[in-house]
Amino acid sequence: MVDTQGLLLGVKVLPANITDREGSQQLLQELRQELRQDQPQMKLHLFADGGYKGKWEGWVKTTLGYTVEIVQRSDANTRGYWLPEGQELTEAQIKTFRGHRGFVVIKKRWVVERSFAWLSFDRRLNREYDLLPQTTEAFIFLAFIRCMIRRLAAFAQQNAVPT
Repeated sequence: MVDTQGLLLGVKVLPANITDREGSQQLLQELRQELRQDQPQMKLHLFADGGYKGKWEGWVKTTLGYTVEIVQRSDANTRGYWLPEGQELTEAQIKTFRGHRGFVVIKKRWVVERSFAWLSFDRRLNREYDLLPQTTEAFIFLAFIRCMIRRLAAFAQQNAVPT
């Protein structure tokens, strides 16, 4: 989970038999406990992929009290069309199928993708060598700490007062 600047708020590495929805519920509950201790007045507005629409969205709103905005393509759920016999698909309909779609900017999606790209620069995270999920989580935190230190160093260098 990242903020709107792409900086890490929390991370949870889970086994493959736990869905992203279940994992996100665990992560959000842990994050809520941390926020209660540090900043009890803080409310989150979450941007989530279309896969989180439905029960998960309702759970976040009722249980945690956070607002949720589902961000997805307008043609995300197009799987096919029923056409009368002899009628052909239009060019617009063909473009809604995977492999035929053009590039569409999706609100806030690039923030998460950019954060994943930052992680890909860390060679240690390119392969899964760890036995424990906590080890992978620690290396993800280290990668983001390194990223933040580089940002701070660049900012300090730009704003340094010449002597």
